[in-house]
Amino acid sequence: MQGEQSVQAGAGTSRDLLTARQVQDRLHVDATTIYRMAADGRLPAVKVGRQWRFPADGVEELLATGGHTTTQRSALDPAPVQAVLDVAAPMLGVMMVATDMHGQPLSSVANPCPWFAERADDPDTLAACTQEWRAMADDLDFSPHFQRAELGFECARVFIRSGSELVGMVLAGGVAPEDEQAGGLYHLEPHERDAVLAALPRVSAALSKAAQDATTPQTKDGAPARPTS
Repeated sequence: MQGEQSVQAGAGTSRDLLTARQVQDRLHVDATTIYRMAADGRLPAVKVGRQWRFPADGVEELLATGGHTTTQRSALDPAPVQAVLDVAAPMLGVMMVATDMHGQPLSSVANPCPWFAERADDPDTLAACTQEWRAMADDLDFSPHFQRAELGFECARVFIRSGSELVGMVLAGGVAPEDEQAGGLYHLEPHERDAVLAALPRVSAALSKAAQDATTPQTKDGAPARPTS
């Protein structure tokens, strides 16, 4: 992992190292983003026993350069996105996440399957997921369909729009391939898989409307502002 350092005797103390939760509080991003930033080298990380820790000076340097704004450049407000996914994912029996068009997560993973939950703090797993999401963003097939990911489970994807611009994706995953008895994944019957594919465009439409509303100027009473001539 880029940015990873080994802990040398006397090289640092526990007060110099932050937990993932402490970094979340300082950078105002979720744990997935923290480990992704460690994986791509933007955030130094060390391993203390079986736990990852983050040098405080590296976090402060990132704050000073504005690195904490990664999730704030999107047209999508993470709070309503997370609320929608937290409802939709358990109803559909899948795990779901929203990303930008670079595959960077805009939400936490909603309703994670047991396989993913066990690896949620593993930077390598999160880096592999981010790479997979980035590849899916580059595939401009607009029809949602399940495909097998590098990590062994299946996922499906729809795009989120703001007007005519693609601003993000919703991914539904953690699904065991058909006719495979993979442990820790969600097993869906054919009609349940069809229900997920049918629901994804509706989830996308709701988030697309929210993204569009967020970029539309409004009057004081909340109505869309009329363009001036």
